[in-house]
Amino acid sequence: MKRPLVPRLRFPEFREAEEWQSPSLGEISEPVEERVGDQQLTPVSISAGIGFVPQYQKFGRDISGNQYQLYTVVRDGNFVYNKGNSLKYPQGCVYDLQGWGEVAAPNVFICFQLKDGFENSFFRQCFEKNAHGIQLRKHITSGARSNGLLNISKKDFYDIRIPTPEHAEQQKIADCLSSLDEMITLEAKKLEALKTHKKGLMQQLFPRAGETVPRLRFPEFREAGEWEEKTISEIGELLGGLSAKSAEDFGQGSPFVTYRQIFNSTYIDMKECRRVRVEKNETQNKLQQGDILFTASSETPDEVGVASVILAEPEVETYLNSFCFALRAYNYNSLNGQFSRYLFHSPSYRKSVTDIAQGSTRFNISKSTFRQIRIAITKDKKEQQKIADSLSSLDDLITLETKKLEALKTHKKGLMQQLFPVLEDEE
Repeated sequence: MKRPLVPRLRFPEFREAEEWQSPSLGEISEPVEERVGDQQLTPVSISAGIGFVPQYQKFGRDISGNQYQLYTVVRDGNFVYNKGNSLKYPQGCVYDLQGWGEVAAPNVFICFQLKDGFENSFFRQCFEKNAHGIQLRKHITSGARSNGLLNISKKDFYDIRIPTPEHAEQQKIADCLSSLDEMITLEAKKLEALKTHKKGLMQQLFPRAGETVPRLRFPEFREAGEWEEKTISEIGELLGGLSAKSAEDFGQGSPFVTYRQIFNSTYIDMKECRRVRVEKNETQNKLQQGDILFTASSETPDEVGVASVILAEPEVETYLNSFCFALRAYNYNSLNGQFSRYLFHSPSYRKSVTDIAQGSTRFNISKSTFRQIRIAITKDKKEQQKIADSLSSLDDLITLETKKLEALKTHKKGLMQQLFPVLEDEE
């Protein structure tokens, strides 16, 4: 017996209503195919997770070229399907244009508008939860083509079925989820404002390149004198990561800090270490409290020389992965570990690294070059601690707001699973 197409959670006024229908997208929409011609419109692209983006912003230039006149005129309220696969939407993404007026979209996109009685805001949520992608999977017979687009035909796309209630229930669901979206947007803005504030504070609390006095100093340190500029080689010695290891050595044995750990956080959480077998007779560098770890190679210069600090003494012998190196201060007490978290993420330090990162397809920084980087450090331990405490408290706020934002997103995801029924062939 066929199961009724109804959601697990339904608003009280609709609990006695008829079951949902499952029309094809072709039945409830009309294609949008007007060509741009001589009209002067902004050429756009679509980015998964973001939506419409001007081409000059996404690609650094207008890429429409001679194809511009063949682009499709898209107006507010129209939907556009981008066949490009992405991590968020492997079968492509769908967005409706809001607040742009009119734009020019590449003619490889599938553009459509809903018929009367079908609510844009409801279907926006359907496409956000990837209702289309689940059904399109069976039509993808190979990976993306050379132009990055999946081999999805218009017929396949318009044949997808979208579970749909009557208009009043569409509107109720859309209003509920839209209010959650507003909360998520507000929380995201608060989080972004905190990150921007921290970035600005970092620019003020650390001297600019070539300078030895920060532009903003806590009152009790304004008469403390200049910071001391040193090369990395004057601060401490550089230690390499694991050497002479094969794939068989990993997955068991002693903990080692991974590249990803360093890249993802300004301090190392030992619980996230992976394992490597190290024999007793091997000569490998062991990590200590206060060691500052750096990435040595990446695909972009912004990701080279990223730092993370060992804040507590490792309980067991711990090692470093092969693609990174460590800085160990000659005088442990001269450099506060918490202060180091921020010192080696300061704008002047980052500029020094990107200036010397070398490569074409992959960027690297050698230890010999890294040793020559100059960085200003306050000798006053209390000032180091004060700066660390100030920025650490901001990090705590950022972490709290991040958790709030993730909780809202998780709540919405769970609510969407309850508010939308699932077609039997999707289970």
